[in-house]
Amino acid sequence: MNSTRRMAPLLAPSLLAADFGNLQSETERLANSAADWLHFDVMDGRFVPNISFGIPVLQAVHRHAKQPIDVHLMIEEPQNYLTAFRDAGATNLTVHYEACTHLHRVVQQIKQLGCRAGVALNPHTPVWVLEDIAADLDLVLVMSVNPGFGGQTFIPNTLRKVAALKELLVDSGSQALIEIDGGVTLDNAGALVEAGADVLVAGSFVFNSADPVTTLAEMRQQLTALLESGDQE
Repeated sequence: MNSTRRMAPLLAPSLLAADFGNLQSETERLANSAADWLHFDVMDGRFVPNISFGIPVLQAVHRHAKQPIDVHLMIEEPQNYLTAFRDAGATNLTVHYEACTHLHRVVQQIKQLGCRAGVALNPHTPVWVLEDIAADLDLVLVMSVNPGFGGQTFIPNTLRKVAALKELLVDSGSQALIEIDGGVTLDNAGALVEAGADVLVAGSFVFNSADPVTTLAEMRQQLTALLESGDQE
């Protein structure tokens, strides 16, 4: 029997795929679901070719949310907006490696605000760029699609990338969680967790289903069964 019990992965449904006209009800129906976090994508139309939520929408969601809000800033110059997003309700603040000239400074700024500090990597960005900052991070978000739009197809190379990132984090003594964002479904969730993922963001797969709460429960059941089978080996 495996003496090291793995932690159950966290599920973070992405509100980018929710019904924008009913964000209050969408948020409230997730309150007692298997969702551990609510993932909140911010796009500025500059860093990525799309515009999504902003600070007022986060404030509105936060008023009705029961779970921590995982804010993913796909924006240029994120350091200028960190305090505002913290004040609006963010628990986690994740910035892109590609958007930060002075990444260490930005990470420290997030920590000083009392939020979990995360760094996101685009599909073309190798994990080794985080080698000198890994120990300072609470979260690394691996983009498994190109950022900017929901509903894209999962990039298979992500599995290899997650395994390499896990090795880097272990070698550096980092306790950072590995989060996956893009194209996550029941078909690849298990493989991602086996590769080392700790947090799974699922958008279209959850909100385009007949019942998002049931879909999240099915994901939780599948992943729990996977971990239990691994513990018995």
